[in-house]
Amino acid sequence: MKARGGERCHGLRQIVRFNWPFYALALVFVIPGPLIVPRLPGSGALHAGLYVAIGLTAFWTLGSLGASWLVYDHSNLMTAEWVREALGYRPRAWVNIHAGLDESTPVLRAQLRGTEGRVFDIFDSRVTTEPSIARARRASDTSDSERVDFHHLPAATATLDAAFLLLSAHELRTPGDRRALFAELHRVLKPESRVIVAEHLRDAANVLAFGPGAWHFHSRRTWTQDFAQARFGVYDEFPITPFVRVFVLRRLP
Repeated sequence: MKARGGERCHGLRQIVRFNWPFYALALVFVIPGPLIVPRLPGSGALHAGLYVAIGLTAFWTLGSLGASWLVYDHSNLMTAEWVREALGYRPRAWVNIHAGLDESTPVLRAQLRGTEGRVFDIFDSRVTTEPSIARARRASDTSDSERVDFHHLPAATATLDAAFLLLSAHELRTPGDRRALFAELHRVLKPESRVIVAEHLRDAANVLAFGPGAWHFHSRRTWTQDFAQARFGVYDEFPITPFVRVFVLRRLP
């Protein structure tokens, strides 16, 4: 996430930078593939299958880049101008939670001037195991962040007015870990507070754009089950581009 008006195609460049092994392998497969396949031994059906695989790889590579450009460089998700309207109130104290790459705090601070915001980094190499996250963390400035254990957030009970998890909560891969984090948020938030969760979903749009990569995301049903388990209700939800869904959660008793 970044403020608009910065480096051209910053978000897309970040995606390629942190996921470069995937894109490198795709190029190695796609570019010489059509020249190599006719020279391979085997049946016509085998060659046809290889051509289909090459075509799908090219389609999903371009699709993922196009979707990433739309989300990270050409949507209002990147400016967080929608945050205050989504919350419906001005929080006095809030927390932004990321998993090793924090580009959202500056825009949140700009949108919520005069409020008190903290930044929690829940990255744990034993839990957030994706190589891209490790690369992103090494390249990210997290000096504004507090390294925390998501099972025990360093905030007193019922002291925060809002929490933000912008494209970060999916890095907790198991339901138990995600529900532990949301249970802690339930503890530290005041009654009737809100949590804003923005995520790609494992849905038709993301499968079309990312192919098998969409299985890195979770379904809407999975998220709503996680929320309900930690006693949060979906107060509102809306799309930002066809590829990102925002959930506004209400803390339940």
